Formats: sequence, structure tokens, C-alpha cells
Amino acid sequence: MNSQETPAILDTESVAVSVDQYSFWYGDNLALSDVDLNIPSKQVTAFIGPSGCGKSTLLRSVNRMNDLIPGNRYAGDIAVGTQSVFSPKLDTTDLRRRIGMVFQQPNPFPKTIFDNVAYGPRLNGLCSPSEMVGRVERALRQAALWDEVKDRLDTFGTELSGGQQQRLCIARALANEPEILLLDEPCSALDPIATQRIEELLVQLKSTYTIVIVTHNLQQAARIADKTAFFYLGKLIEYDSSEVIFTSPLREDTEAYITGRFG
Repeated sequence: MNSQETPAILDTESVAVSVDQYSFWYGDNLALSDVDLNIPSKQVTAFIGPSGCGKSTLLRSVNRMNDLIPGNRYAGDIAVGTQSVFSPKLDTTDLRRRIGMVFQQPNPFPKTIFDNVAYGPRLNGLCSPSEMVGRVERALRQAALWDEVKDRLDTFGTELSGGQQQRLCIARALANEPEILLLDEPCSALDPIATQRIEELLVQLKSTYTIVIVTHNLQQAARIADKTAFFYLGKLIEYDSSEVIFTSPLREDTEAYITGRFG
């Protein structure tokens, strides 16, 4: 396969995250190689590619979740706004508040719906107890869940359906009022109806938040993403508007993946 990289410069748009010659290793295993990528503000950007191509590794590098993996190392840089996420002056706890994360499997805490959403603001001291009720309601409304749970906020989040649990996890992230929302295969465990709700929600949220989603569902990326980045064997192969990626990609590898000839 042709693994030639494509420059990924979006000079005409406000950049939320810039990735500069970034490489990442798990021990001796090179997972990402010299990635250059600018993620625009208040748009949905999708990372696509075969399993093991590095897309989740890059996603988790943005808020330094990979720090929790022993034996990791990196080269290059990632900046949020103008600040490197690897700056020794940066507080990683604050970084992860500013960059919310939603995982593949819904993972509500074994707490009430209210306490799930209130957990981050309490931990980070973001508001007073008197303001918490309003913050929780606001986050649940943003996650399109309020009308479904407003009369049972004292019910455990684990009692919700899978799709509701995932929207609860999105509300939990939004309660911290982040700048960026990262989602790693957020719909892979959900049925088509729940998936549609999440997709509609993300399209609505991009007016307020920068959203980056890893997905194996090419139709999902085509439906909701403004920009799409295709990764293969740890390299960024092509990055452009989703319309270009899915209708007239420049790289042979991209076209082969999009049309199902490999991956």
C-alpha cells in the first residue's frame, strides 16, 4: 500500500488542536509516525482507518490519557490552542477537564444520575452546591437526556439503557464545560436508534464544542464529520473535508479503504 503522507494544514480556519511531527511508541512498538494535523475549532473531525492504525492512540494523546500506559514515549508535539499538552507547566488534571473523553463502552459511575453529572464539577471545584442543580440540568439538556431522566435523578445511572448511559457519559463530560470533546467509538456498542440519537447530538454540540471522533463506521463519519483523517499503519495518509475523502480522495490507499478493498 502507498503510505505517502498528505499535508494537513487548515490555515483558513481557527485551529483547536495542532499536531506537529508527532510519533508515539508503546515500548518498542511504533504506533504513530510523524503525524501533522490541525483540528479546526467547533467542527466534527473523524479519525478513520483499520484497527491498530493509531487513530485511538492519537485521540488519547490529546488529553494525555496515554500517560497511564507504562513504557510509553513520544516525539514531536501536540498543542491545544497555543499551549503544548506536554508543557511541564501544564496541569494534566485541568487539561482533562478542558478536554472531555467518552469511551467505547458506556461507563457510568455506580452513582445516581445526578451524582454522575455532578462528579466532575464537585471534584474540580467548578461551582457552589447551590449552583450544582442548574449545572447538572444544563449538561443533561445539552446531552438530550433531561426530558428522559428529570423525574428520576436519584436513580442509578447504571439502570439506564445503553444509549441513555452513553448520553449520560457525554453529559458528565459536558458538566466540566470543556473546550473539546473526544469520543472513541462512542456508538459501537449501541443499536441503530441509539446511534442516531448520538449522531444528532454531536451535530448539535459542534456549535459550542470542538469534537473529535474515532469511528470504524464510515457512513457515520460521512454523515456527521466536517473533516475526516484516514490513518494506516501509524501514518496519516489523507486529511481533508469529508466530502473530498468520501467522494474523490487523492490517495489510492484512501480510496481502497473507503471502497472496502482493504481494512
